[in-house]
Amino acid sequence: MKEIQEFFSNIKNTFPTITVVDILDILLVTFVIYTIINLFRSTSSNRIARAIILLLALTLITDLLNFHTLNYLLDRVLEMGIIALLIVFQPELRRFLERIGGRSVRGLIGINVNQSDQIKEAVEETVKACEAMSKERVGALIVFERENSLEQISLTGTKVDAAVSQELIRNIFFPKASLHDGAMLINRGRIESAGCVLPLSENRNLSTDLGTRHRAGVGISETNDCVAVIVSEETGTISVAINGMLKRYLSTQTLEKLLMQELIGEAGKTSVIDRIKSFKKGGSKDAEKS
Repeated sequence: MKEIQEFFSNIKNTFPTITVVDILDILLVTFVIYTIINLFRSTSSNRIARAIILLLALTLITDLLNFHTLNYLLDRVLEMGIIALLIVFQPELRRFLERIGGRSVRGLIGINVNQSDQIKEAVEETVKACEAMSKERVGALIVFERENSLEQISLTGTKVDAAVSQELIRNIFFPKASLHDGAMLINRGRIESAGCVLPLSENRNLSTDLGTRHRAGVGISETNDCVAVIVSEETGTISVAINGMLKRYLSTQTLEKLLMQELIGEAGKTSVIDRIKSFKKGGSKDAEKS
């Protein structure tokens, strides 16, 4: 009972000494732990993660019980385990770092109203093209860039820089066209490039009936926050890959709703620059509509 009272007394005495730096430190540690938990949950190597946690627990127990020899051996195993951990989780760590490093400044600033309308029109034209290609059994892979920059991916293809239209999309993915095998990259409501080469997914849990086009769509969505639309050449089914997850057998209505939610939902937020301009012009009503 006395120990419990001392414990709560120490906590009470500690609170007045907590500073802003301490709070930030706690939040950062929480974020790191949360990220590690997500990393373990999202990988097929979760058995190794559980084994490492078990080793940590055993090391702590042997230290408390003064099992010096066993504790020494477990310490050495953990030291080597850190290197093994980096090797085992190398793909996941690479994806995590790419997501952080790929965030563009424009994604933080926001998208203006004109670009929002342009993206909306691009979504509508893409859905029309996918509907036609689905009926004609024409394969397609269309990637919508979001915050993470896909500049390196764009360089692997042919520069297009054109407005999005269903006619242009269907012409690019026409089976005899030179760019039909690659991916089309749409950025800010415009076709940036076509015939791009995408990284294939290393996820072994994907269905074996998925071809290269689907695995490429999932692969690019694993390492970036983009949205990939895939039309199957064999079945004509429409799929969407987001964050490494593949949603299959979508209707055109569902496709349009999903793209609007993922792209326009973020793009509809008025940028800081637009808000300043709108405020100067006294167009508060326009700013609210945007």
